[in-house]
Amino acid sequence: MPAMNDTANIVKIAVEMAEQVPQLIGFNQKHSLAAIIQDLCNGWQLTEPELYALQFTENNNKNYVTEKNRNEIKNGSILRLTFSPSKTAEDILFKVKNGNLDEKTQALQKLSLLSTDMTFAFEFINKQGLALIISMTEEGKCQGATLAFCLQSFVELMDHGIVSWDILECTFINRVASYVNNQAPNQDNKVVQASLSILESIVLNSSAKLAHLEKELTFPSLVVHLQSSNPVTQQNAIALINALFLKADHAKRKAISGTLNSQKVRNVILTNIIQAASGQVGTEMAHQLYVLQTHQLALLEQRMNTKMDLQDQDAHEKIKELRRIAFDMDNNSNSGDSTTRRQGFAKDYKKLGFKCDINPALDFAETPPGMLALDCMIYFARNHVENYTKVVLENSCRADEHECPFGRTSVELVRLLCEVLRIGEAPSEQGHHYHPMFFTTDHPFEEFFCVCIVLLNKTWKEMRATKEDFVKVFSVVKEQITRALAGQPLSLEKFRGLLQVLTYSEITNLWQQERTSREEWESHARPIVELREQIKPEIIELIQQQRYGFLAEGTRFTKYSPRGQRIKDKFWYIRLSPNHKVFHYGDCDEKSAPPLEDLSNKLPVVDIKALVTGKECPHMKDVRGRKTTHQLAFSLLLDSVEVSSLDFVAPDEQVFDYWTDGINALLGNKMTSKEAQNDLDTLLSMDIKLRLLDAEGVDIPQDPPPIPADPPNYDFCYDSK
Repeated sequence: MPAMNDTANIVKIAVEMAEQVPQLIGFNQKHSLAAIIQDLCNGWQLTEPELYALQFTENNNKNYVTEKNRNEIKNGSILRLTFSPSKTAEDILFKVKNGNLDEKTQALQKLSLLSTDMTFAFEFINKQGLALIISMTEEGKCQGATLAFCLQSFVELMDHGIVSWDILECTFINRVASYVNNQAPNQDNKVVQASLSILESIVLNSSAKLAHLEKELTFPSLVVHLQSSNPVTQQNAIALINALFLKADHAKRKAISGTLNSQKVRNVILTNIIQAASGQVGTEMAHQLYVLQTHQLALLEQRMNTKMDLQDQDAHEKIKELRRIAFDMDNNSNSGDSTTRRQGFAKDYKKLGFKCDINPALDFAETPPGMLALDCMIYFARNHVENYTKVVLENSCRADEHECPFGRTSVELVRLLCEVLRIGEAPSEQGHHYHPMFFTTDHPFEEFFCVCIVLLNKTWKEMRATKEDFVKVFSVVKEQITRALAGQPLSLEKFRGLLQVLTYSEITNLWQQERTSREEWESHARPIVELREQIKPEIIELIQQQRYGFLAEGTRFTKYSPRGQRIKDKFWYIRLSPNHKVFHYGDCDEKSAPPLEDLSNKLPVVDIKALVTGKECPHMKDVRGRKTTHQLAFSLLLDSVEVSSLDFVAPDEQVFDYWTDGINALLGNKMTSKEAQNDLDTLLSMDIKLRLLDAEGVDIPQDPPPIPADPPNYDFCYDSK
């Protein structure tokens, strides 16, 4: 029996070493690493085995083998015997301190690669290596590739969270900021990228140094880096801007937003990033643009949640200006006595469509949209006078009940737009949907409102709606807006073009198709219900097979730290094997989909103990304030001693549903997601319609016909005798 247990714990691997013939060994997971290294050193006749360590050799994993990650070694793995982290750190430090320029550069290059390993980073920092890197940066003696590797090493060492960002002195911050502010054409891209990344981390992790950094960093220099031909430099520049936006107070946010909304900066983002000839915007860049746009729109939240102060004279003047632009363009508003004018004003306010025509200020007392509605209305009146007067006068002059009240509809429309754009919500860590057209104008939300209020008036007329149809009209308008936004128009003109196609008639046709389908599969007739129950197991099996196929195709996930923090530009990929018995996973970049054979890590399905989601996940228990991340998180709890769980955060709800469905199916559990229920309903509906083609035109009763009463006698029965 002991021999069988040892066999189960042994994996067949190869170990290589420079200038040595590789060894094929049985790696026993129950033996200590020191004992295994001792045997390898004996095989190569190496002395001092304590100076050596094992290292992974996969493309995306060059980490040292430790007691924590040794379970990642599988049959067929290739390891390398190399100097230990402690010995390597000492050698690098010696060359950095005493070597010539080439030796120093090579040592720093090696350091930048090894620093991604937590084990090595800990040893290097303990030997005062980080202090040396900081000192070298502060002195400013490094240049070119040497400086780039030095800064990259600092980024990787600090990324592990071993040392607090508060240890940095102002001298270091000044030096790094100077590399960002430097506009020299020969500036090394990698120096700039690392510097931007360092400053972003200081902003996010060191509130004590934020004020000093803001003094040293010039915003125009960040805009220059947005024009870089290097996507990583652009991405890091926007990430730094987002970090400054996040940590700034309201006044500073408005100043930053004002700069970003200037035509020059908008054109830079639109031309050099969104419309860049290099190709489609990458995943990380899309996320940073989404965060930037969310921060800017969030500045409207204060006005959205502010009720109109009845003593606010400026607001009252804006309401009067709305009336004056619509009805008094001939400047005759001052004629007549005050009583007549007040009566005329009330009449005009009624024509403007305010709910409270005596005191229109009361229309802006509800939040949201609060004062934001008045801001949009006055912007429309001042900047689009022709459309404004057309909308107001066209409806105020109608004698029937079909007029579209401008005041009331404007307030409701602003509320709807805030809901559609999710103003006031914090940016999601998985979000990547931004609106390119908002980078084409100085006042994106107000211009968006101006397009949509014209649309609303048009749709109102197409529907021949009355005031009683308010809710129905807005349901159509919301559908028009959301469908047009989904087309990612690059300009407001293209957005208008999409809205022209999505007429009330088109929306009605789309809804009719959906309604017809829904009515059929939601039928409660007993024969249909019984048929549904009869074919339901087949459909569930079909959905399971689709989920297995999705898992086999694989998905790329963003990496998260054990504390639930998103790691920028770090991704991993996982696939289910064709026989549905093993998960294969490993690191990847943001665009690749590695084949099964390139994913070195394996997880047998039988080792999965349970599936947990949301805040029950190990990596989400300490996370607060990111609701979307909780909703998209799930973990596989394992029986393994070395690794207790495999943790995920899905990029969107559909991927979350597909993966949790597939795992539940593999574990023999019921698929409970909303996506599974939708698929079940849709497929059941399609199957039932196919089976009932011969019964077309036949009314299927809700209940079977009643059984008739017994006859009074049975004399009608024929007796053959």
